[in-house]
Amino acid sequence: MPQLSLHSPIGPLTLTEEEGKIISLDWGWGRDQTETSMLCAARDWLNTWFDEPKAAGPFPFPLEPMFGTDYQKRVWNALCAIPVGTVTTYQALAKEVGGSARSVGQAVGRNPIPILIPCHRVVSQNGLGGYSGDGGVDDKRWLLNLEGASIPSRD
Repeated sequence: MPQLSLHSPIGPLTLTEEEGKIISLDWGWGRDQTETSMLCAARDWLNTWFDEPKAAGPFPFPLEPMFGTDYQKRVWNALCAIPVGTVTTYQALAKEVGGSARSVGQAVGRNPIPILIPCHRVVSQNGLGGYSGDGGVDDKRWLLNLEGASIPSRD
């Protein structure tokens, strides 16, 4: 599977592609680097997004999380509909896709393509909740600030 890494304001990130689809975004620098046209364009899109999220527009490439239950994929699809600079709660997302706030939180935490499937836009009713990125909640707070989102005051 081709991988391409990039430097970002929240640390190194690695994109992975398979069969013309982005299948993961991981924190850290990948061992092997392959510059496919899709990975280069996705890297360029991310660089633009980190400069100005609203100017980047929607991510223009197919996303295909390889592993996940039907429920997790339903949650991940719902995440993609949350606009830049907007937050929703785990509870509100549970009302939309079914399940509980806890089951939504577990699905969000297993998102294999963070940022591109914007799990950072889901918060708890009483604060930020968690985040699976390398910097944890600090990364989530940074991403929400970048997007100009209103951040809950209690953690």
